[in-house]
This record gives sequence, C-alpha cells and structure tokens, in this order.
Amino acid sequence: MGKTIALVVAAGSGRRAGGGTPKQYRRIGGKAVLRWAVEPFLAHERIDAVRIVIGEGQENLAAEALAGLDVDAFIAGGRERAISVSNGLAALPSDTGHVLIHDAARPFCPPAVIDRLLDALGRHEGAVPVLPAADTLTRKARDGLLGETVDRDEIFRVQTPQAFVLETLAHACEDWRAGPATDEAAYLRARHIPVALVEGDPMLEKLTYESDLRRADTMLSERLSPRVGFGFDVHAFADGGELWLGGIRVPHDKGLKGHSDADVALHAVTDAILGALAAGDIGDHFPPSGPRWRGASSSLFVEHARALVEQAGGRIDHVDVTIICEAPKIGPHRDSIRARLAALLRLPPARINIKATTTERLGFTGRGEGIAAQAVATLSLPEDR
Repeated sequence: MGKTIALVVAAGSGRRAGGGTPKQYRRIGGKAVLRWAVEPFLAHERIDAVRIVIGEGQENLAAEALAGLDVDAFIAGGRERAISVSNGLAALPSDTGHVLIHDAARPFCPPAVIDRLLDALGRHEGAVPVLPAADTLTRKARDGLLGETVDRDEIFRVQTPQAFVLETLAHACEDWRAGPATDEAAYLRARHIPVALVEGDPMLEKLTYESDLRRADTMLSERLSPRVGFGFDVHAFADGGELWLGGIRVPHDKGLKGHSDADVALHAVTDAILGALAAGDIGDHFPPSGPRWRGASSSLFVEHARALVEQAGGRIDHVDVTIICEAPKIGPHRDSIRARLAALLRLPPARINIKATTTERLGFTGRGEGIAAQAVATLSLPEDR
C-alpha cells in the first residue's frame, strides 16, 4: 500500500485576512495557524510523514512557525493552488501510497476525520469530508431579488483534508492547467472517478477573514487557564567586562560575573516563564557546566522559554520585572529594556513592566557587590498542561 503522507498547502498570501502577515503565519491561541494545522497529522498514528508547501520567500516564517516539529524541508509552491499542489505531489517519496491534501487555513483537524478518510480509501480512490448545508439555500433572480429555493438535502459543504490514492490523483491531475479547480477532488470527478463522502467537522471551518481569526483565537482562549511563575536571580560584579541588563548593554564600570553574559534580568524572566510551565529552571535547560553557553547571550534563554510556551499551545500574557541595585541607575534605560524584552517575547510593550529599586544600602546589593532581579510571568496554557 505504501506510506500515507499528509501534504499541507500553505503557499497563499492570505490578503483577505489583513494584518500584513499571511494568515497561515498569524498567531492564534499562542501558536501560528500553520502549526495548528500541522500538529494533528504529526500526532496521528496512521500518518507516516508530513510535507509542507510554502510560498516564495516564506522560508523563515515557516521555520519559525514549525520550530521543534518533525517536518522535512519545505516544498516551494506557486502563485496558483494547482501549481502548489502539483509541486507538492512531485516531491513526495516514491513509496507513497496515499496522500491527504490539507489547507493550512483549516487549522483544527480532528483525528476522527483523518480516520474516516483513510477508512474510505480502503474502498474508494478518493474521499472528502463534508458537512450538510444547515441554512435555507436560494438562487438569485435576474433582477437581483430572491429566487427559487434549492433543495439543501442535495447540497454539502466540502472541506479538507481530502484523501486520495496517490497514483489515481497523479493521473487525474496530468492536465493541471486545463481549467481552474477549487479542490483536488474536482480532477477525479472530471474523469468520472467516484469520490466518497465522509462526515466532516465544524472544527474544520476555513479561516479567511480577520473576523475568522479573532473568533478562532477567542475559542482557543476559552480553553486556556492562567498560570503564574516567579523567577529570581543574582550575579556579583566583576571588574571590567560589559554589563548586560534586560537584553541591552548598560554603560557601567563593571560587568556581572557569570557563565553566560550574566544578564540577571533575563535570567529571572526565563525562570519565571519556566516556573509557570512547570518546566524546571534555567539550569535544567542551560547547564552552567556546558561550554556551549559560555558567554552566550541570555536572549537565547528567553527565546527558548517563549518557544516552549508556544509549543505547549499557550501564550505569555504579562511579565513584570524588578531590578535591584544601587548602581547603575535603571531609569534612563527602562524604556529600552522594555522594548527589547517585548521583542524577545513577541509581546506589545504594554504587557511588559520594568521596575527598579534599591535595598537602602543594606545587603550585598546595598554594598554595591552585585545586582539581583525578580520577575513574575503570567501565562495562559491549555488546561491539560
């Protein structure tokens, strides 16, 4: 029978959704739409591999959206869907038997739909998921007014993924450019090859407009629960070197002593996020004994923690940081630190707060021996995390 491959088509520009970024890379519920679309196939035991078709110049967006997932090199798409799918089919392994073609703009594919499609391929050359039409359907009269009613019992809404015997689909699609088609099943129908109908799912609604993205984000938010994490770190001053605080270099006559760049503020933020995730602490992920992290920028630690939140299907809602020292003065650098941390966490600056205080010359910070920082991170995570 050969392998079963899921081919996710994500080459569109998504202009109707607005926002500048193609909709498949927009974030809902803390993750890119494309990541939501790919994960159900990676998790399904009957899918052997997933291939992604992307548009020209989207390599970085796709790599960022799918970071950490087991996907192969991306396939270059075209300006038209038919070309993108054709390129995707041509790039499939030679031992592929079945292919499921799915739109990235339908990000929530239930496992049961995949099972129904694959079961149907045991008896048919192709299968598509459908939903019955619930509304009254009518034709428009020539004068633009209400026309005659259409029997909705004979009308279905076709969704993706659509499943095919690869050899059959490839033969049916030999004339890709013979005429437009909105889905691959059309090519089988044109050759009078029966296509099975299986029960679809409302979760497979296509995201087309900005309002669709907002509705999906609201739906996902309702499934999230709040988590709070606390982080604390301290580093001693060292003669010479650069002082890094909150991801920026702060002019000072001393740097901080540490295995990495010793950015005490970013270390506290990293630990706060990991704490909210119940994912240990910074030392578990970046051991101080590891030569790889000697002198490393602490921005890498924050980005790693942020990526873990995204992979968990969550989002970072707010971060509050307090830097504790006698010197240097933090006030002149507060806005720069806030902007840098917002960029690292991909949050609006309004969701980042930076405070500074002293210990009234008490303790090691009061004696000017080092800097401490504490941070609180508020996350929203799926309830099963």
